[in-house]
Amino acid sequence: MTEQLLLVGGVIAIFASIVGLIMALGATASDRQQVNRSLAALDALSPRRDEVRRELDRPFVERVLGPVLRRLSRFGGQLSPRDEASKLRHRIDLAGNPTGWDVERILAFKVIGLVCGVAIGIAVPLALSGGLAVTAGVTVLLGPLGYFAPDLVLYQTAYNRNERIRRDLPDSMDLLTISVEAGLPFDAALSQVARNTQGPLAEELFRVLQEMQIGLARIDALRAVADRTNVAELRGFVTAMVQADTFGIPVANVLRVQARDLRVKRSQRAEEMAQKVPVKILFPLIFCILPALFIVVMGPAAISAYHSLFNH
Repeated sequence: MTEQLLLVGGVIAIFASIVGLIMALGATASDRQQVNRSLAALDALSPRRDEVRRELDRPFVERVLGPVLRRLSRFGGQLSPRDEASKLRHRIDLAGNPTGWDVERILAFKVIGLVCGVAIGIAVPLALSGGLAVTAGVTVLLGPLGYFAPDLVLYQTAYNRNERIRRDLPDSMDLLTISVEAGLPFDAALSQVARNTQGPLAEELFRVLQEMQIGLARIDALRAVADRTNVAELRGFVTAMVQADTFGIPVANVLRVQARDLRVKRSQRAEEMAQKVPVKILFPLIFCILPALFIVVMGPAAISAYHSLFNH
């Protein structure tokens, strides 16, 4: 009986051990599957986490101000005419494509200028206890002024750049003529001028060379320069080069004539500016210099006459 009990107990113990081992192995497999699922979930989240980290590493202007500027740009596009984007793009080309200037930002700054102009037009008269008419007048004046302020800045930048190109063109044309007459091909002479000069004209010449290197025809590259500027002298040079290429005229002769004409036009422009000086100085002379001169010259005499007449 005792042996039978021991045998049954041993069988039960062995069975319990086997069941416990199976349960332990099952629990281990379940834990391993859970761990694998967790690791898979982490792997799935890791690209998102890397994307979030890259997003946080971006500058504040790109993360926060970028979306705001895009929304303001869309709103500015709705306020502007349909062809405003193409006009702004052309003006940016005329300004030399400054770093950070694009159509979206200019439209956004126009909206910002409008909002700031209206806010200042309302706040300043109210702070100075101005009436409703004064507030409305100042708001109507400053609102459009703030809206068109980016256009004015863009126009002035383009004007200054074109004037710099017009001023540097005669000297660059002389250097180009000398280089071609010395035996250099036109492309090599153009590269020589671009390397030995500075300013917007040199940048345009470098761009011409780059466009020619990527396969654009020389005439098309020169025409693109004329389209990106408002300089009549540069347009005349491009027209002369097109005619020389069409009719087979020697480039050196064309460049020599163009250089001589540009020097003459520069002298004429200097004479014209000198003749405009008396007209330009007329208004400061009348409203600023002459009143001060009258006060200095006639003031003591007027004071003496006053004391002589009214003190007796």
